[in-house]
Parts: sequence; structure tokens; C-alpha cells
Amino acid sequence: MARRTHKDIEFAVDDASGRQRIFKTWDEAAGFATSLAASGRDVNLDVLAYSRAGARAFMGDEGAEMYDEDPDASVFERLQITVNPRGRVR
Repeated sequence: MARRTHKDIEFAVDDASGRQRIFKTWDEAAGFATSLAASGRDVNLDVLAYSRAGARAFMGDEGAEMYDEDPDASVFERLQITVNPRGRVR
């Protein structure tokens, strides 16, 4: 995933109370989503692309093509974040 920011890309994650939180960077959104998922629930991290240029900045040419397929989509890409505890490792 792209680490740089773009004015037309945001990331949305619902917090534990169901309130949507918006982040400008992937790292902030992914960190927040992962910490919520560690509490035992699946968490959606939504990528919001507001332009073709934003989609391209996030995913390259493939992202631009995806954006062109449905520019009015409310969520450009939804990622489900799950943490599966595996116990202790020796």
C-alpha cells in the first residue's frame, strides 16, 4: 500500500463505539484498525478515493482503472483486518 499521502485519499475505520474515524495516512489507519482487531473483532479499513489521481497515487495504474470502473463508489477499496492469536512461540 502507498505510504505517501494524497489530497484525494482518506482512510476510514469505525472505532469501538461505531463512530467513523478518518485518517490521512495509511500507517495511522492501519495501526488503529490493527489495535481494534486485536481486541477480537474484525475491522473494516475503507480506502476513500475522491479522484482518479488519488486512486493512482494509492494503487498505481491499476487503481486508476479501478476508479474509472465506478467513480461514484462510496468506498474505493475495503480491507478486512483480522488478528488471529496463535499463542506463545518458543
